This record gives sequence, C-alpha cells and structure tokens, in this order.
Amino acid sequence: MGLFDNLRQQAPKAANTAQSGSKTVTVTFTRLPETFEEFAAMPQAALGTPFDTAAMTILALCFYPGDKELSLRMLDFLRGPRPLSGYDKSFIADRFRDSDYVPRSYFEGATPQNDYLPAEPYRVTVSENPYSYQNQGYATLYIRSGGADNPRSVQLRLAKDGKWYLWEQFVLVGIRQPESSNPWA
Repeated sequence: MGLFDNLRQQAPKAANTAQSGSKTVTVTFTRLPETFEEFAAMPQAALGTPFDTAAMTILALCFYPGDKELSLRMLDFLRGPRPLSGYDKSFIADRFRDSDYVPRSYFEGATPQNDYLPAEPYRVTVSENPYSYQNQGYATLYIRSGGADNPRSVQLRLAKDGKWYLWEQFVLVGIRQPESSNPWA
C-alpha cells in the first residue's frame, strides 16, 4: 500500500457524504451498432445526459481503426452543431498511428493482459466530481482506462435543445501497451 492510498480510498466516501454532486454511472451497450443509423438509434444517442454522451464518445472512437469515416460521422453526431475541424481530424488520426487499442481500454474488463478485449455486455463507467459542473452549461466527466492509473476527462456542453454534446475529449492519450506487443511484459 502506497503513502496516499488511504487518502484516495477515503476521498470518494467523504465527497459522497458531503453531497458534493459526485456520481458514477455505468452505461451498458447490450448490442454494438454496425451502421451509423444503428448508432444514432441507440437509447444513449438521445444525448439526454452527459454520462450517455461521454460513453457514446468512447464507442464512436472504437470504430476508427476499422472504419475511419464511420467513426468521424459518429463523432460529428455527438458534437451536434459543432462538427469536427480539420485540426480535430488530424489530431485523431495522429493518436491512432501507434495505438488503436486506446478507446477500447475504457470498457470494463479491457486490460493490457487481455490486449484490451472488453467484457460483454459492453460497459463504460463515467464519473463526475465536485468540480464537474463549475462552468455553467458544461460538464467535465471522467472515464477510467484499464491501461492507465488516472481517469481521463471528457468535456460536454449543454445546448438549448436540452442535449449534451461532446465539446472536447481527452481520452486518446498514452496508456500501457497490450502485453502481446510489449517486449518487456
């Protein structure tokens, strides 16, 4: 046990008892879409909560290695009135050059030991913290990767249509290599 492990274990309990707004939601995808139309018809695609939009972002990014155009179309859907820019598309392409496994690492059961193969049904756990809603109309939520020590953030924005759209994602960052491709594992 490390020096600060006790503090980390106590912090979430203290936050919840103080009614700080900390909440964790597990979004379950019982069936994965095969087309854009199926993606847009999923219950979470109503974008009624920031948790659903954050989980749908992970799902959309998982399509990139197999079908780049489909993934970008899904992300544009999640971004609503603010489609991806050329810079955004270039950034995403750059992130996928070496590590196509990163987005699937956010699904439960996906770890370096199993080459980030998620468990079924497919679940993404999304959390808020006391600072998630400090800017009016925005939410910053957190998703834990099976290959990272700290959760990564997704920022969402509430539009006047009542939907939560993807504003920024910070999930395409380095994580541990899958053991099958790690010469040191």
